[in-house]
Parts: sequence; structure tokens; C-alpha cells
Amino acid sequence: MQVEPWAGDLAGGPGPRRRAELVRDLWQHRGFIASLVRREFQLRSARAVWGSAWLVIQPALQIVIYTVIFAEVLRAKLPGVSDRLAYGLFLCAGVITWGYFAELVSRSQTLFLDHAEILKTIRFPRSTLPVALWISATLNFAIIASLFLVALLLLGRWPGWPLLGALPLLACQALLGLGVGVLTGTLNVFYRDVGHAVNIILQFWFWLTPIVYPLEVVPAQLRGGFAWNPMLHLVSGYQGIVLGHAQPDWRAVTAVAVGAAFLGFAAWQVFRGLSPDLVDEL
Repeated sequence: MQVEPWAGDLAGGPGPRRRAELVRDLWQHRGFIASLVRREFQLRSARAVWGSAWLVIQPALQIVIYTVIFAEVLRAKLPGVSDRLAYGLFLCAGVITWGYFAELVSRSQTLFLDHAEILKTIRFPRSTLPVALWISATLNFAIIASLFLVALLLLGRWPGWPLLGALPLLACQALLGLGVGVLTGTLNVFYRDVGHAVNIILQFWFWLTPIVYPLEVVPAQLRGGFAWNPMLHLVSGYQGIVLGHAQPDWRAVTAVAVGAAFLGFAAWQVFRGLSPDLVDEL
């Protein structure tokens, strides 16, 4: 069944007028986006006795494991740091923020496949799907991050004003995650091997990012290669805020932001170019 493409997603180039039309289309379909986000959270708690409470219970237990088990049971420590809670907080800051990026990328792989039926039967801007995914993932991250901040407050480790430095990091991370996700997710509709490859790459990417280990343990001759990993600069920025109450390296973060913007533009161009054939492939 062939469905006429949504003109608002395809017309024009990336100029100011086109951007204004895109924002207008998204605003006009805000109710539809809200319903997609609401449906996502309902599916997560479907057939569960405690329902949406699990959205809080699971990340809360994760934070307890990282901060208590690693500190008291395993007594894991960062090199040269005597603080018994430092490694648990270092791990939490890395895992939680990586989880936001990984969710954006991994869920994008099946974003259009999961919504194949409505894409075939309902006429709506296809750009609403990535936006709904971004909102859903951000809300999920906000729940987990809020619990972590409460833990920091209870432990007497509140970062103070440097915490505001996490906001630009979060925006850059969202742009990077959506750029990678939308680009590969669109290609995955036409070449299903892409999704499998991305999931494998994410696993390697996780371990090549200093999340469970500090960069200092990496041999000096390899650190230059690690510097090309954009997630290293973002994750280390979060960890620096939590542990050292210090601002991120804004020069490195700016470079990541520029790269993420170019990637986002490329992802949009690919999505816009392949959109007319998207439904036929589904």
C-alpha cells in the first residue's frame, strides 16, 4: 500500500523557511507526539502489578548497587583517590549518561519498523517519530538522573553550581544520539544488517569509553586514539562535575557539538531523501 509522503517532511532545503515549516508541523501535531510518548510509557508498565513504579524502582536499585556494593562490599577505588564512594559515583555518572545515548541510538534502529502500521495508514509528519523518541528517552533519563541527584544530596556530594554545566553536555549528547540513531535507523529500513551492526558497535563503543575505568589506566600511547571518541569528552564531563565539582573541558565539548551538528544535518538529509520510499520498504 503506497501512502502519499507528508509534504512538510520533504519540501525545501535546510533554510530558515524550511525550519519554520518543520517547527510549525511539529507544533500542530504536538497532541500526536504526546500520545506516542504516553503509549511508550504505558507499554513499559503494561501487565505489571506495580505499573509505572518500576520506572523508579529499577534505576534506584541500580544506583544503590553502584554506590553501596562497589564501595562497601567490593571496596573498589579510583587510582590515587582514597574516597570510598568515588568509584561508585564515577560509575553511576558514566553508566546513567551513557544509557541515555544508547537508548536514543538503539531504539532508533526499529523506530520506523515499530510504527510501520501507522506509517502505512495515517498521514502525519514522519519527523514526529524521532521527536517522540527523544522526548520519551529524555523523560526516562530525567527520572534516573533525578534519583541520582537525590542520592548525591543524601550522601553530601551535591555538585553545586557546576551542575549547570551538565545541561550543554546533555543537549550535545541528545544531538549526537539522534544523529547516529536517525541516520542508521533510516538505513536499517532498507538494509536490516545495519541495525545488527549498530548494536554490536554500541557494545564496543561502551567499553572504549572510560565508564567503568578511568582514562588514566589506558596506556599513554593509546590515549590519543581515545580522544577521537566523542562520548569520552561528554562522559568525562559528567564525571568531573559529580566527582570534582568542576566544569567540563568546553573546548573538547565544542568540537563534539560541531561534529554532532554536522552528523545531525547529514542524518536529516538521508532521512528526507529516503522518506518517499520508506513506506514501500516497510
